[in-house]
Amino acid sequence: MTTVVWFKRDLRTHDHAPLAAAAELGAPVIALYVVEDDYWNLPDSSDRQWGFVRDSLADLDRQLARADNRLTVLRGDMISVLKSLKRSHDIQRVFCHQETGGQWTFDRDKAVIGWCDEQQVEFREWNQFGVVRRLTDRDLWDRAWTDLMRRPVLPAPGHLPAPGTPVDGALAPKDIEVAAGAACPDPQAGGSGKGESLLKSFLERRCIGYQYNISSPNTAVTACSRLSPHIAYGSVSLRHIYQQAKAIGGHRNTLPRKQKSLTSFRSRLHWHCHFIQKLEDEPELEFRAMHREMEHLKSGPNDSERLQRWQEGQTGWPLVDACMRALNHTGWINFRMRAMLMAVASYQLWLHWRDPALHLARLFTDFEPGIHYSQTQMQSGLTGINALRIYNPVMQSQKLDPEGEFIRRWIPELAGLPAEMIHTPWLMTPAQKERFGGNTYIAPVCDHQQAARVARKAVGEFRRQHVSRSETERVLDRHGSRKGPVQNRPKHPERKTGKTSDSQLSLFD
Repeated sequence: MTTVVWFKRDLRTHDHAPLAAAAELGAPVIALYVVEDDYWNLPDSSDRQWGFVRDSLADLDRQLARADNRLTVLRGDMISVLKSLKRSHDIQRVFCHQETGGQWTFDRDKAVIGWCDEQQVEFREWNQFGVVRRLTDRDLWDRAWTDLMRRPVLPAPGHLPAPGTPVDGALAPKDIEVAAGAACPDPQAGGSGKGESLLKSFLERRCIGYQYNISSPNTAVTACSRLSPHIAYGSVSLRHIYQQAKAIGGHRNTLPRKQKSLTSFRSRLHWHCHFIQKLEDEPELEFRAMHREMEHLKSGPNDSERLQRWQEGQTGWPLVDACMRALNHTGWINFRMRAMLMAVASYQLWLHWRDPALHLARLFTDFEPGIHYSQTQMQSGLTGINALRIYNPVMQSQKLDPEGEFIRRWIPELAGLPAEMIHTPWLMTPAQKERFGGNTYIAPVCDHQQAARVARKAVGEFRRQHVSRSETERVLDRHGSRKGPVQNRPKHPERKTGKTSDSQLSLFD
């Protein structure tokens, strides 16, 4: 009576309900991770993501060894692997966490459930985030999230009986390569041990001033928790992080400024699941605009030169290019800069959201489908329920990197420029370029101010001609936050009279 515990985006032993349930049975357990080539060939997966997973698998194996078991890593499609394990080890149960991923993982999971049903193999799954499958009413979501976050964190099992015979074909993660590109020169290391160290340093020191320091690319590197890839691949439990932050933030001896910072941090853990819930409720968001009538805002193929210059950090706008080059090198950039990159692609460069979204997905080590596709659409003005945000790349640069520290680090062509010139090098005179350098830096792809005006006008005209209030209200009902001012929530009394006055709808009025 062997139980398979199937690890996906939950690469840890602590606070792991499927593993705890398998341990309670006292029967042999195969702790399984399957490297699925079809997944790693998807357009939003990459080698840098695999690198983080590979680190985490090695760490997971060490954790399992402390419970008298080992991680079994196999390569192939999941159904074929289960068939083989059924023959060799007579597996009777498959336990796992729910995964709110893209369409591919959703279809894969349905196939696994179908196979288990056919083979009379028990299949059980638990949710690890505050994401509710088959949610019938968004008004019920917040309570479900809070209930899950307050449940006790499960300890790692002390003993997991190993199968009597080893599994044929098991692989060492360090020897596995995946097909997808976008390798990372300076990656963030994976594994629960690394994640716990980050959590400790954040809660002890780095969190102070969190809410003020996460916007600038200079301060965000240390001010942000940097736990995002660990949350994305489950090497640290979200509930564990939440409860640790709440315990310290709520302690009477904690300084008020630290309490305030940790309150701000916990709100972002809440937003994490809020955005994933959107993809869970409407999986088509991976492929089409959240506001369906906005899907055809841009027709025709993208301008390939503009797309390539954006991807390579060669737009000619220093902060935009510095962010893209930093992301290429490290696999991480802070939220504000992610938003700016996507907005510039969507408005000033007028690119359809899908190509930039896939490119950023491959670059993000912490790629989380539910957050990513919702956010890229929000920054592209495709949700219909959020204000239109067109970032001015020069103003962002002057505000968030006033001395040009971040720009000089990632754009060596501009290293010698004084601060007052580094944000707009195209305005330098030949004499200034001769004195300070900057001749080798590329000219802007276009006039960003003029492009922003044209984009704003185009969006407004499209909205007046093609967007209906009924579709906007459908999106608000389905995905709108229940936080914030009452007038921004669905089911507002004014809506019953056909009136709208809230700011979230202003783009479409």
